[in-house]
Amino acid sequence: MPILFSYLLREYSKIFVMCFSSLMTIYLVIDFFEKVRRFLRHGVSWLDVLTYFLLKTPAIFFQIAPLAILMATLLTFGLLIRGHEITAMRSCGISLAWMTAPLIAFAVGLSLVLLLFSSTVIPLAAGKSEEIRTTRIDKKPPAAALVLEQPWIRISPERLMQVTSVSVDGKRLGQIHLFRFNQDFQLVDIAEAQEARYDGSAWTLYQGQHRRFAQDGASLITGFDREAFALPLIPEDFTVWLTGDSELMTFHDIRAYTRRRHQEGAQTSRFQTDYYSRIAFPFVTVIMVLVGIALSLRRSGARGGSMAVGIGQALAVGFCYWTTHSIAIALGRGGVLTPLFAGWMANLLFLSFGLYLILKVRY
Repeated sequence: MPILFSYLLREYSKIFVMCFSSLMTIYLVIDFFEKVRRFLRHGVSWLDVLTYFLLKTPAIFFQIAPLAILMATLLTFGLLIRGHEITAMRSCGISLAWMTAPLIAFAVGLSLVLLLFSSTVIPLAAGKSEEIRTTRIDKKPPAAALVLEQPWIRISPERLMQVTSVSVDGKRLGQIHLFRFNQDFQLVDIAEAQEARYDGSAWTLYQGQHRRFAQDGASLITGFDREAFALPLIPEDFTVWLTGDSELMTFHDIRAYTRRRHQEGAQTSRFQTDYYSRIAFPFVTVIMVLVGIALSLRRSGARGGSMAVGIGQALAVGFCYWTTHSIAIALGRGGVLTPLFAGWMANLLFLSFGLYLILKVRY
């Protein structure tokens, strides 16, 4: 039995490498020709171009690996069926579970690799590739300040903050407005400052004024040159997290951010949904193996059949998975579904579908 396991694993690995290499080549060629005019227009060196695409490779690997493993499963079982090897193994009393064990083991190992990529490798590589694209390819100078996509921030149940710009390192904020409300949600105080700076442990406002409102409608304005204020956010929150790009965050960063925001009473469904989806997606490789095996056996059985039809069915299943996954993520971000269920919903549905197909196979 170990000999059979090694044989199936070796043949499956060869076909997976072939499918993955083909998909990766197609992806990179298309992406290169879409950007080649920009490279030529800015006179980019080939070393920068090569570095840029190498840093994008982990994200591409993460995206195409499930499709590659699905194609490899279909091709492997198709070749085994055409060579009557399935019939030979059946006649020797080998069960379907033993025949599929090498493929499942390979898919589980690949899932762990994808999980590592999703947690750490891809965010770090994506941030560096974006830096190269901006400074070396587009020839733009490093920005002194960034304009936040989400300028309004809830920093406590009774306080809102508006920030116009933030420095690249996140330690300087420009044009800050702090609004404080009472329990009846009536505005009682507005603090305005030209700048806020982070000194490593706390924030300080510079060149601003307080505008306090009394119950009779009167207001009192007092100015200040420098004033400390409590802000639970740190510079990294402004440079990465509040720009809305969770793909640049590691798992540790997302957990730390959502924990702080949850303590402040703010909505964190978007980041929680992205977090669970990035954990769930790598395990779709195991589901694709199950679906691929079931489609191969149901389509061709032990008599052989059209591999092209089987591949077409698998591509349709893959498209349905992406559609379901995208809809679930959108519903999770909007708060319609819980983040945990939204992240795993597509996996659960297609796992059930794959197991159903496996059980319906006449073997």
